[in-house]
Amino acid sequence: MSNTSKKGFTLIELLVVIAIIAILAVVVVLTLNPAELLRQARDSNRVSDFATIKSAISLYNEDVSTTTYLDNGTFNLYASYASASTTTSSYETAATWGFLGSEAAVSATSSRGVTSVTAGWIPVNLSAISSGAPISVWPVDPLNTGGNFYVYAATTTAGTWKIATKTESIKYSYNGSNDIESTDGGSSTGTYEQGTNLAL
Repeated sequence: MSNTSKKGFTLIELLVVIAIIAILAVVVVLTLNPAELLRQARDSNRVSDFATIKSAISLYNEDVSTTTYLDNGTFNLYASYASASTTTSSYETAATWGFLGSEAAVSATSSRGVTSVTAGWIPVNLSAISSGAPISVWPVDPLNTGGNFYVYAATTTAGTWKIATKTESIKYSYNGSNDIESTDGGSSTGTYEQGTNLAL
């Protein structure tokens, strides 16, 4: 008859290991903050979208006409968010977005939210470019709902326009480590702005 000893973990040892794993998991979640990382990813996408829009409209201005009005002749804001209210939403007022002018309300056009580069939410027909439209669709905000959407504005001065949006992450927002709202040269420290006249 062999005299073998049984080996294994005691209940106390298992509980200690589980407690250590739980503590490490909490530390990892608090350090990485997955929700903030997702917000940062969406903000990076917004920066990329604005570079795309700026490049496309600049090409249109150079190729089609430097005397073209980019706002259909009136000062309005054009929103990427199709369901935004035209009258009562506070985030659509001139003060909130940093736009000037008493008519700085979001335009109630049928193209709102439409991404077509021929007749989309930005009233610039990119198909008129001699080499063809440089992009297939107008970008929209990664969330494009509620208070997160893109706004485009232009004046009756040819080639004068601006696009704006709000960032989500702590990193890219006002006073964040990579603040793009107050360092973009725009008229509002609470929005990210790009274009040919950031004082609009």
